Amino acid sequence: MSDLDLKGLFQQHARALQSFLLRKSRDPHLAADLVQESFLRLTEQARHDHIENTPAYLYRTARNLLIDHRRQQDRRKTDLVGDEVLNAVEDEVDSLEDTTERQQRMELLQRAVAELPPRTREIFHLNRIEGLTHAEVARRLAISDSSVQKHLSKALSHVMERLGAGP
Repeated sequence: MSDLDLKGLFQQHARALQSFLLRKSRDPHLAADLVQESFLRLTEQARHDHIENTPAYLYRTARNLLIDHRRQQDRRKTDLVGDEVLNAVEDEVDSLEDTTERQQRMELLQRAVAELPPRTREIFHLNRIEGLTHAEVARRLAISDSSVQKHLSKALSHVMERLGAGP
């Protein structure tokens, strides 16, 4: 594919492709980035293979990139709960009721964490208790960053569910 062909394709399809992505994502910056990535992938693919329907290839690629982006965002959503909920917060004024309630919530948290599968519990402990980053946990356990994120997401969802249920 020549530069002239690519420029013509870009002029012909970029605006419509960006509108399509903007409707799907509601993020103009993401839409612009995905349009550029779609054309980059088109260029790379056209070097190796003949593409029959270029507009269809562009839209399919853009749609797949958007799906991949959303999946990555979902995997990274491990901060469903703030540290305040997971840590026993000490108030300056400790009444008997406050102390009892805090102890009950701590016991509930400990039970929820104990219910996790061993690997998930270990990853939760390393990240949330010892304060290691996702990358540090992944290196220590010889697993992928993505696997760490998935385990943490499951752990935090479980803990939130149990904490929301009350003692």
